[in-house]
Amino acid sequence: MVATMKAHQMVLGWVEQEIAEDRLRIGQRLPAERTIAEQLQVSRTSVREAIRVLEAMGIVRSGVGSGPDAGTLVIADPSAPFTSAMRLHFATSHLPAGDIVQTRLLLESWAVEHADPASASLESAHALLEAMDEPNVDAERFHQLDAEFHVALSQAAGNVLISTMMGSLRDAINQYTLDLIVNLPDWSATATRLRAEHHGIYDAVMAGEARLASELVAAHIEGYYREAGIPPREAAQ
Repeated sequence: MVATMKAHQMVLGWVEQEIAEDRLRIGQRLPAERTIAEQLQVSRTSVREAIRVLEAMGIVRSGVGSGPDAGTLVIADPSAPFTSAMRLHFATSHLPAGDIVQTRLLLESWAVEHADPASASLESAHALLEAMDEPNVDAERFHQLDAEFHVALSQAAGNVLISTMMGSLRDAINQYTLDLIVNLPDWSATATRLRAEHHGIYDAVMAGEARLASELVAAHIEGYYREAGIPPREAAQ
């Protein structure tokens, strides 16, 4: 079975190629999960999880049930020059973790403060919360879901540039948070705290408590970094 992040990269690459070769256009629906799974030789579960990542990035929108709103609709071009160049830059750059933290503080504090509780991206955020709440989720998977959750939250503000930047930073966020696990005294206790903080941020956004949501997400981002023994505001200097 292909790992989730690898499956995501394969599906993203496939979507880019399909659009570039005019076999798939914005406004059209992706083929069925089974078709994609067979074509890319990955499990249907991996395809489903990869599509959820693409949805969090704002590339597709998934409908449920039957009728005109069913299926997975392509709503943005992932190969657009700006998005592609930014994703490539962040993927190939060794960004200082402190710089990532400070950038996240700026982007996410603003985004959750201006989030629309009715945004469809918050449905994805809720699904990611549920996945992180699974008792047997391992640390690597938890951090993948964590990064996706923060991207989904950022999209709720409706600012395309911030959504693009957060989507491009997703892999870097996942990697530095995963790397810092070795510095944590008790990962299980940390995971329990992070779950509670995620729910608190989400609940504040849904309740329209903008200032509280902004304060909570800032404390959440800085708290993990500080617990790992690295003051976030000093690390980037």
